[in-house]
Amino acid sequence: MKTVVIATNNAHKVEEIRTALDFEGWEFKTLRELGIESNPIEDADTFEGNARIKARAAHEASGGLASLADDSGIAVDALGGAPGVYSSRYAGVDGDDAANNAKLFEELADVPYEERTGRFVCTLVFVDEDGSETVAYGTIEGHIGYELRGTEGFGYDPLFLPDEFNGELTLAEVSQEQKNAISHRGNALRELKALLA
Repeated sequence: MKTVVIATNNAHKVEEIRTALDFEGWEFKTLRELGIESNPIEDADTFEGNARIKARAAHEASGGLASLADDSGIAVDALGGAPGVYSSRYAGVDGDDAANNAKLFEELADVPYEERTGRFVCTLVFVDEDGSETVAYGTIEGHIGYELRGTEGFGYDPLFLPDEFNGELTLAEVSQEQKNAISHRGNALRELKALLA
């Protein structure tokens, strides 16, 4: 059995990862499930840099187990790519979805729909037992809506209208299965699976 440490305690991400990387003989454990404390400072200025910091820290803290970390966020063209790596703490407090969404609406208040383009970005860094690294990327293009819609998902999902749904549904208005089929993390996980296979 190969144990892979997932360097997150976000239940949504954990479920997505377990479903996507269904290699036979692999089991995925979160830091919390393994009783490991690992809170490295994510001070890189890229998604890849922050994912690497988390993956390497989990690899070390677990005594050399394989580890996987992601860093992801939303990049809005009209804001020069912001919030980017600061997506989870855009409004100042880490993980406050309501405040982050409110700030994004505020920043885009005068921006017309056709210019409210952006994408979700995800970078995954997998560190194997021997310390070797595999990196995968995924994105999903779309527009930022004018209101929060839907109750599924988390983060910026209720305001993001993917091109795949012709701008009619947010990521929070579809099932987890539909989201995984097109999402930035889903795309990155599919790339990672192909690279590891």
